[in-house]
Amino acid sequence: MSGTHRALASGDDTGDAEDDGKKKRGWPFRIFKWSLITGLVFALLGVAGFVFVYTKTTVPDPNADFETQTTHIYYAGGKNELGSFYTHNRESISYGEMPDSIKDAVVAAENQSFWKDQGIDPRGILRAAFSNAQGNDQQGASTITQQYVKILYLTQERSYKRKIKEAFLSLKIHRQQTKERILEGYLNTIYFGRGAYGVEAAAKAYFKKKAKELTVKESAVLASVINNPTLFDPDNRDDKKKPNPYLMERYQYVLRGMAEAGDITVEEKDKASQRLPEIKSEARDNRLRGQRGHALTMVQNELERLIDAGELKASKQDIEGGGLRVTTTFTKRAMDAAATAVKEERPEGREFDRQLHVAVASVEPGTGAVRGFYGGQDFLKSEFNWAVEGGMAGSTMKAYTMAAAMKDGFELKDSFDGDSPYELEGTDIAFDNQGFKDYGRVDMIKAAEDSINTAYIDMIMSMEGDGAAKVLRAATDMGIPPDEAPERHMGYPNRSNGLAPEVGITLGSATVSPINMANGYATIANRGKWAEPYIIEKVVDRNGEELYSHSVQGKRVLDEGIADDVSYALQQVVTAGSGSEALNLGRPAAGKTGTATGKSSKTGEEWVSSSWFVGYTPQLSTAVMYVRGKGSGPLDNWLPEYFGGSYPARTWTNVMSRILEGEEEIPFPEPAYVEGDAPSEGHDPYTPPPPEPTKTKEPTKEPPSSPPSSPPSSDPTEPTEPTFPTFPTGPPTSEDPSPTEPTTSEPDCPFPPCGREPDGRRDGGGQPLDQPRLQLAREPYAGSLD
Repeated sequence: MSGTHRALASGDDTGDAEDDGKKKRGWPFRIFKWSLITGLVFALLGVAGFVFVYTKTTVPDPNADFETQTTHIYYAGGKNELGSFYTHNRESISYGEMPDSIKDAVVAAENQSFWKDQGIDPRGILRAAFSNAQGNDQQGASTITQQYVKILYLTQERSYKRKIKEAFLSLKIHRQQTKERILEGYLNTIYFGRGAYGVEAAAKAYFKKKAKELTVKESAVLASVINNPTLFDPDNRDDKKKPNPYLMERYQYVLRGMAEAGDITVEEKDKASQRLPEIKSEARDNRLRGQRGHALTMVQNELERLIDAGELKASKQDIEGGGLRVTTTFTKRAMDAAATAVKEERPEGREFDRQLHVAVASVEPGTGAVRGFYGGQDFLKSEFNWAVEGGMAGSTMKAYTMAAAMKDGFELKDSFDGDSPYELEGTDIAFDNQGFKDYGRVDMIKAAEDSINTAYIDMIMSMEGDGAAKVLRAATDMGIPPDEAPERHMGYPNRSNGLAPEVGITLGSATVSPINMANGYATIANRGKWAEPYIIEKVVDRNGEELYSHSVQGKRVLDEGIADDVSYALQQVVTAGSGSEALNLGRPAAGKTGTATGKSSKTGEEWVSSSWFVGYTPQLSTAVMYVRGKGSGPLDNWLPEYFGGSYPARTWTNVMSRILEGEEEIPFPEPAYVEGDAPSEGHDPYTPPPPEPTKTKEPTKEPPSSPPSSPPSSDPTEPTEPTFPTFPTGPPTSEDPSPTEPTTSEPDCPFPPCGREPDGRRDGGGQPLDQPRLQLAREPYAGSLD
């Protein structure tokens, strides 16, 4: 019994021990088991979530920038291209047109596992995530597929959300497209620097050749710069005799990768690694070279203005990427004529190349179409467009004074005070003629011919009420924008700095652009009807649908008779006055010279600041301006000739001859001799008294004949006497004497009246004063020489 009992007892102990062992082993097992089950559950949830997200991920539309189309700008007529606007300089080519060397080089540089991976690099993503989590610089770790996805479908934002989306899109693209298709898209969209998107544009930017002509070494260079186009730019180097060290290191890395992949041999790698291939220096965009950049800038600004005004049914984004077709008013003939004429007529010399600025603008009377212009230096050297910026207008403003005076009741034959100086009553202000010449009483024609400053001041002071305000009104009505820009479009630019209702307005101290000045004179050529200037004729979208078409906007601002009389006076400037250089045009022409003066507020010194000639035929109005430096530098004692009747008039004649070659010769209307009621007394036509009778038989000068009963012929090609006296005051003198040898009435008296010591001051044309000006305690008015 006892043995059995012990045995049973022993057996019970063994069972208890086994139970204790199970208990000891149960908890770790259960933890492992449940952990495994939990992990599997999470894995399944992860897979399910991945599958869910993957199936829900859709490939979006490509980024707009990579779907843009180039906007093309055309000369008038819409056939010959002037230039283009684009968001990206890119030319797509097919995979077959790409050389194997560029494909191999890019894979070696950017993604050596490209042909084997699934579109993403998990290890790279984890490595980048770990580095970013530690606060290091943001890392990308992108495959070629991921880069392509980021460029074409996403933004450049560095965030985990974008990175996750990039990964899913990459997997999606990898399954939808072949590797060749992906690499083709990548090489057509990736940025290579120098404004070049895609390998075709890059090959031209760096090597001046097409992509299919690239060598292994050239392909390695292009593949190198993708990583950082600025750091690896070949021109980014301190020592111009040595290559960019960063590029050299990256270039050799790419060649090693190509050798390791078996794309090139080790020997080819070693030979190519010794030096970079010849790389062309970066050139600024040739599409902006010469006057083209000025023209395209004007067009872009005008498109934006039309969009803001609601006249053009497009967005500003469409300008560079909407595939618009824009037809301008510019003719290639007029643009080329302006550039050629300036080159031929301006003085030669390095100092003139840098400091002398010439501007030309041609406007069509009746329509306001700007047919051509010359804005100054090559746009790539200076983006300043002098045809828009302008300069002091000088005596070209006198045409508007005549128009205002006639509207106020004066006539061509009325007389005005042509003596110098002309003092404003009750003030210490006085105005002088060039050379202080006294002309006596002169009519409007004589005042225009010799550009007599004091006669125009008298004209303003003799108007009823505020004469200066009336001149300003006439100028703005005829096409010169006021100092404060109006709400409506008036010109280029839409304001004239300093154009205010002051007595000296007629001498042209305000800044006016050649485009606006040409349009103002076009109003005279169009017999008093103003037209809004414009440069864009039509805009259509990429499908040919019309988005904008210009409609000529104009209104009558002068009676035809007044416009014809002003025009007649300006014709005499050419046939018998300061603008005689324009006679070489060989057809009827009218115009006005202008030579403005600047004045130092500190020293009181004056100098010639601009030189103009503005003229027209019935078909075309053109303005020419010469300025120096920042637009107000001294021309006297620098230019060989600085009056408006010299370089500007010759340039004008050259331009007009080229534009009008082969065009019909059209005569001007006859003068109307509009009769008016002068608003003030003392302006009756002046007839010099006959000479006293003499008893000797010696011949004497005959007195001027009486005015003919009918107007004479006004054929501008044959100088004629006016139909009324022009009150001769001595031998005729030219407005444009040489700066070093002025035209004189007497050899010993260069600036009559004489007999007084000079006081060191200068007249309105930069000429030394030779008398104390009646001892008036005032400074002379700076304004106009001619």
